[in-house]
This record gives sequence, structure tokens and C-alpha cells, in this order.
Amino acid sequence: MSSSDIRLESRALHRHALTTASEKDAYEEKAIESYNAAESVQESNEPKLQRKLSGRQMGMIAIGGTIGTGLFIGSGSSLAEAGPAGALIAFLVMGSMVFFVCTSLGEMSTFIPTSDPFNHFAARFLDPSLGFAFGWNYWYSWMLTVGSELVACGIIVQFWLPDLTGAIWSVVALVVMFLLNAISVRGYGEAEFWMSALKVLTVFVFLIVGILTVAGATGGEVIGGRNWHVEGAPFKEHIVGILKACIVAAFSMQGTEIVGITVGECANPRREVPRVIRSVFWRILFFYIASILIIGLVIPNNNPNLVSASGAGDVAISPFTMVFQAAGADWAAHLMNAVVLITVLSAGNSGLYACTRVLWVLAKEGKAPKLLRRVTKRGVPFWALTFTSLWSAVIFCISLAGNQSVYLFLINLSGITGMGFWLGISLCHWRFRRAYIAQGYDLNDLPYKASLFPFGPVYACTLLVIIIIGQGYSTIWPKFDATGFFSTYLAIPLFLIFWLSWKFIKKTKWIKLMDIDLTSGTLLEMEHNGDIEIFPPSENSGWRKYLRWFHHKTE
Repeated sequence: MSSSDIRLESRALHRHALTTASEKDAYEEKAIESYNAAESVQESNEPKLQRKLSGRQMGMIAIGGTIGTGLFIGSGSSLAEAGPAGALIAFLVMGSMVFFVCTSLGEMSTFIPTSDPFNHFAARFLDPSLGFAFGWNYWYSWMLTVGSELVACGIIVQFWLPDLTGAIWSVVALVVMFLLNAISVRGYGEAEFWMSALKVLTVFVFLIVGILTVAGATGGEVIGGRNWHVEGAPFKEHIVGILKACIVAAFSMQGTEIVGITVGECANPRREVPRVIRSVFWRILFFYIASILIIGLVIPNNNPNLVSASGAGDVAISPFTMVFQAAGADWAAHLMNAVVLITVLSAGNSGLYACTRVLWVLAKEGKAPKLLRRVTKRGVPFWALTFTSLWSAVIFCISLAGNQSVYLFLINLSGITGMGFWLGISLCHWRFRRAYIAQGYDLNDLPYKASLFPFGPVYACTLLVIIIIGQGYSTIWPKFDATGFFSTYLAIPLFLIFWLSWKFIKKTKWIKLMDIDLTSGTLLEMEHNGDIEIFPPSENSGWRKYLRWFHHKTE
């Protein structure tokens, strides 16, 4: 059968929808089993991951990727840099940018489900050498992050047990993270579900307590909008302050792209990925914008602790802790320390998962040693997991050895790469959509269509370039810091080395729009081959389910 025939039949399957509500509802419970049954009869000996992530887990993983130590601890520095109104504007601007990045990723990931969108999409829509560079840069960025989270775990536990060395708890954390990822993808998903649920509950309680504190209902005086009229409020340093706060906001939101990696193991990507992506805007609005507003109302922007709180060891002076203490909660530091510990474990767990899947895809495509493509019977890339864990342990040992300058230098390497991934996603989406139209496809056939194209990727690319260039402003002005400058921007020449070396070795070329492959490995092809049965996501939305249930009850 020719590729054109497959394309036509795939489109027909795309438009097909079951007519009975009971069949649609039954799919949600049978999606995982039907996929595994289809896989068992395939004759291919290629190692495969297993699609065992449910919609419940996918949704909570997406939320968990949004909430991290950047919100709980580092968000106060944006208030100190820009004032309450300036911080709000900065988070609104960066939140809108992250929203467009996620919609771009959602459109491509739903059309082509893969466990390494950064490598795969860049290699498929731009240049194979760019895919190689993005894949390895993403791996080492998160590998370094996992190592830093291990250090943070030891520091956090020492808050309660100062007489015990933090290295013990860091080793325990690594073992826990490794086991959660080694058992199965379902184990990872379930762990992330409960850790994310705790973070969501914390933010929800924080917002309620913050509102009551502002209104004076917790026993103190009414604060109202008083802190918006102190020195430095509502704007501090005007546009310069907002730009500084934008950099803080961008780093606080890193990790939201991990949901794109989970698509490769999602039981029903057509249904669940659009649902998750559509909720990004509301998650950003609720978790970040509302939290920054409450912090700005309760804490004056000239509070010195806002600048001091930057790492896991500063939980006692984090903005969340200070708001709880303003409400009379003397135990706030212990509560937030526990929450930050869970947050760090969640970040390390997700980072290890992301590294493992990206490395597995790289190995599968011949861009990493073949040994790393092996998977267990449960669908876990065990050797890729072990390889990543060992390197993260090395990073932790460097900090343990007392060579803090080398450790901090390595950790700073991962800072700018997060912005680079988002930039790559936006560029890939631009090329994907242009190729999709140029090759005569109908946009209405996309499983999920990103809104406001081409404004979205252009807007995101513009902001990301500004953030990447402006990230190291503090190393240049008012005094040049050579070490800080090179550790901040060294990720750029490293990316160029990965890119140009692979381009020279493999003699890769920029892919023309008409040569971009839009048929193989797509969700439509999976439907055509019977690998997975998926229903249009709009047919099973929550409010339609409720209407069907209500109609049935009233008949």
C-alpha cells in the first residue's frame, strides 16, 4: 500500500466517530489493555515503551511540572526586582509565552506521539543535526538538574536533623527516584500524581490563607492594598525591573514541557494531550498569577528576605512561608520545608524520567550507544535509566567533595538550555505547520490545532531570544564577572559543538518543506495499523458526559 493510500485511509479513520456513548465511555477503561493487546501481535522485535499513563496521571504530571521550587522559594525575587505590579506583568507576559509554547508542542505531539519531541521534531522538521544537538542538550540539562535536586534533598532534611550529614538523605532520594522509574511508567505516573496533588493542595491553601490575611480575618490588621503604595511599588525600575522579573518568571516555569515527553507512553494521546494543553492557561493563571498577587499584597517589595530566598536552604524565609507566618502560623517553616522536599523529589523524579526517555530515543535513532535502547519487560529503558542515574550521582559527588565552584559552574550550564528548548519547539511548530499546509493537508484533520498561528510561535521566539540574551546581564553590568558570564552562556557554544559536529560527520542538510515526512510514525498511521484506537477528544469532554448522564437520568 502506498503512502498516499495510507494517508487517505488514515484521514477516513480520523473523521470516524463511534455513535454510542457507552462505547466511548468504555474506551477510557479499556485503552491501556487494547493497546497492549495490539502490540502483542506485532511481529517487530524493536524495543518498545508501554502506553500505561492514564489521563488522570497525565493531567497531574502537567500540573506538577508547573509547580516547583521556583514558585515556592524563588518567586519573591521578582517582587523585589519589579514591585508588585511589575511582577504581575512579568508573570503574565511569560505565562502567555509558555502557553503558546505548550500549544505548539501539543499540536505536534498529538500528531506524532514520541518520547523525545525535542530531538525528533527538530530532526524531522528542521535538520537532523539540530535534533542531535537538542536531544543531547536536553539530556545533560536535566541530568545536571537531577544532581542538583539530590544536593537540595540533603539540605532540606538537615532543617529537621542538623546533626546528620545531608549526603545520607541525598543517597536515599536517589534510590527512591531510581526505583520509581525502574518499576514501570505507571509507577512513575502514580508517584507524580500524588506528589503533584500535594503541591496543588498547598497552593490552594496558600491562596485561601493569603486572601484571609489581606482581609484581616486571621486576627491581624487589614492589609488591603497598603503594600502597593510603599516605596518601590507598584513598579520598581519600570521596564528594566519588569525585564528582570521576566527572567525570574521564565526560570520558575521551566519543566512545563515534560508533559510532551509523556505523550509517548500515554494510553490515549488524541484525547488526553489536548485536554492537558488546554488547561495550561488556567494552571498558569491560578498557580502563578494568583500566588504572585497574594505575595505582593501581603509582603512589601522592600522586604530583604525576598532577595535572600533563592535555594532549598532558604525555605524559612520563602515568600510562601512569610505569608503563612503573617497569618499567625508559627509552624509555617516546617510545612513549607516538607512541601519543598516533596517538590524537589518530584522534580528529580520527573527529570530522571525525561532523561531516560530522551536517551532511549537517541539510542534508538543511532545517536547514542545501542545498549541504551534496551527495555525491560515492563517497558522501562533500564540501561538509559542507569546511565543517567550514575552521571547524576557524579554531579552530586562533585558537590560532596567540596568543589563548589566546579559544581555551581556545571549547574549554571543547565540554566539557559531550558529557554533553548522552548525556542526549538516554537521553530519546529512554525516549520511543521508550513509543511502541513504546503503538502495539501487540511488543518481540520489535526488531532489538536494550536490557536493564533503564526502569532504564537513568533511571539514566543521573540520573547525567548530577549530572555536568552538578557539572562547574563548581571554578569556584565555594573561589573563584568568573567566566571559568571561564561558559566551562563557556555551552553550556547556547547549546543553549537553538538550541532556542527553531527552535521559535519553525517553531512546533514536543511529539510525542505515538501520533503518533511508527515506520514510515518504519526497518530493517523497508528490508527490505520490498529496499534491504538482513539476517539476525537471533543466528543468525550466533561460537560458532554454530564449532559449525557443528566439526559439518561431524566428519561
